[in-house]
Amino acid sequence: MQGQDGERNRHGARDGGEPLAGASAGTPAGTPTEASAGAPAAGTPTGASAEVPVEASAGTSSAVPAGAPTGTPAGASAGTPTGAPPGASAGTPTGASPGAPDPEPRRGRPRSAAAERAILDAVIALLEAGEPLAALSIERIARTAGVGKATIYRRWSGKEELFVDVVRDMEPTDPPVSGTAGLADLRVMLESLRTRGLAQRSSVLLVNIFAQMKSHPKLWNEYHDTVIAPRRVAMLEAVRRAVAAGELRDDLDVELIDDLFVGPMLVRTVHRPDAPLPDDLADRIIAALLQGLAPAARV
Repeated sequence: MQGQDGERNRHGARDGGEPLAGASAGTPAGTPTEASAGAPAAGTPTGASAEVPVEASAGTSSAVPAGAPTGTPAGASAGTPTGAPPGASAGTPTGASPGAPDPEPRRGRPRSAAAERAILDAVIALLEAGEPLAALSIERIARTAGVGKATIYRRWSGKEELFVDVVRDMEPTDPPVSGTAGLADLRVMLESLRTRGLAQRSSVLLVNIFAQMKSHPKLWNEYHDTVIAPRRVAMLEAVRRAVAAGELRDDLDVELIDDLFVGPMLVRTVHRPDAPLPDDLADRIIAALLQGLAPAARV
């Protein structure tokens, strides 16, 4: 939820929205000044109309109240707003002191999203350049992304959490499931497992990342707890719905049923990297389990 002081990120900290590389200090171009609606700007002379707009686009005249005098007072430089005191420099708002600091830039989701995208891209770029996960520091990532270290720590508690999000960003997005169906949802999740297997096979970088993750227990545990475990919970819930709907037997352990469905797909995607992953593999696994492996009774 966005408040007056900025945006709370998904870890509960406030998002400072530090500028990306190349952004100048101060207010970015086009950022509106945060003045209270209807209140005159600080320094506006007594009796001046409050109709002076907070921000005017380039080439657009500022609104002038009806009956206000026009023209430039003697001694005022060209471009000085109407009503400014003589000698004011061009572009200086009425009542503002030359050289006064720019107003605080507006903070919000677009800028936060851009910073997060830059951080993820920085990690990917460093990994593609051959940097091992263990060698990447928050300082190095921040420098590559063009942000401050505090910007990273506002979003992730440490490298492990950041690296897990990098992997999730590179993997295919988990498809939505109805949450009410049984076998239909189970099939969607099996197909998602197949497509992730295909993605890993086609990405040398993903293969390399997973190999490194497994050699770092803390990082692998973070990935397991935040990615693998929730997917397993979702699969178990789909199996329970299928049992409740009469699509599967109710005299077997639910976890065993889940393992029977997921096992063949995991073997092909993880343990047998050269095994074929045809488009209908999820359907074939489900059909084989529903029909059973015993031969049909001979008449």
